[in-house]
Amino acid sequence: MTQAATPPPAKKPAGRKKFELDERLLAYKGVWVFIEAERGVVHPVSWELLGEGRKLADKLGVELAGVVMTAPGEQAKQYCAEAFQYGADLCYLIEDPILNNYRNEPFTKGLTDLVNTFQPEILLLGATTLGRDLAGSVATTLQTGLTADCTELNIDMENRSLAATRPTFGGSLLCTIVTLNYRPQMATVRPRVMQLPARDAQRTGRIVPHALGMIETSIITKVLEYIPDNLTDKPQLPFADIIVAGGRGMKRKENFDLIWDLAKVLGAEVGASRPVVQAGWLDLERQVGQSGKTVRPKLYIAAGISGAIQHRVGMEASDVIIAINEDPNAPIFDFATYGIVGNAMQILPALTEVFRQQIATAKLAG
Repeated sequence: MTQAATPPPAKKPAGRKKFELDERLLAYKGVWVFIEAERGVVHPVSWELLGEGRKLADKLGVELAGVVMTAPGEQAKQYCAEAFQYGADLCYLIEDPILNNYRNEPFTKGLTDLVNTFQPEILLLGATTLGRDLAGSVATTLQTGLTADCTELNIDMENRSLAATRPTFGGSLLCTIVTLNYRPQMATVRPRVMQLPARDAQRTGRIVPHALGMIETSIITKVLEYIPDNLTDKPQLPFADIIVAGGRGMKRKENFDLIWDLAKVLGAEVGASRPVVQAGWLDLERQVGQSGKTVRPKLYIAAGISGAIQHRVGMEASDVIIAINEDPNAPIFDFATYGIVGNAMQILPALTEVFRQQIATAKLAG
């Protein structure tokens, strides 16, 4: 009689190896937000990031700091005071005449020196023209990781790491990136993605001054003249309270007259999805989404927009979303506040007339 061989015991699947921070990385503590200011005005994304930074700092049990780099003057202390009111515990302040206008070289040196001296574990910047330029240079100089254009920030407490979420693969997927082996962990966030925190005029904090340590003659780039952008005739989608947007479901360019009619009645801005802009129906300034504008209106009306991730990440933070689409299975209905299944070319004129009557009635009553 032949005895069957006993099979070897099955190997247990290897569990996830717990990541342990290197001792040198444990020396990095704190969450920092770069306070972006030009010509005496702080970009609102700085305050939005302080609100998000406050949440991250509280989870980690560390301080939240603002970083102010500017020319000497009263505005320097004012920037710090506002940073405290929006949630910062302290401000690192570099004052130098060289910093009167933004130039990559002195700002990179100043911010890099601050990081090397005080060692924050997280550094956040706005994904503005200035912020993107500075963040890339600082991350390269520090040889650390940088996650750009994030839509969500959180803390992976198991690894004490920043979990930064951003769209990828042309906006078709969302991925979460962690920087395990390097500090600081850096991320940029587009304006209007994060909610503006409540301002507490009673909050104060401490200011930590730091020297820039540069002279003008050592800087290659010179500012010859400041020419401001004139945006008065451009759409201001990121700051609009109401947006009426159209997508490929509007069928053709002429049908966008219905979008414009409703927007005029509501006093709204007009937006569009990427296919609409690519088709030449509207200008690029009106594109909402990952490759366009990020918006946070009180009301967003989406007509003929399917709701793909590329568009969703640019408008899902809207207070109220009304979606109009012929396809009952369109992804936009998964996150819209209210959904209307039907032909936008029939529904939009009806909405326009109803709103027109309601507004006229309200004016008479007032």
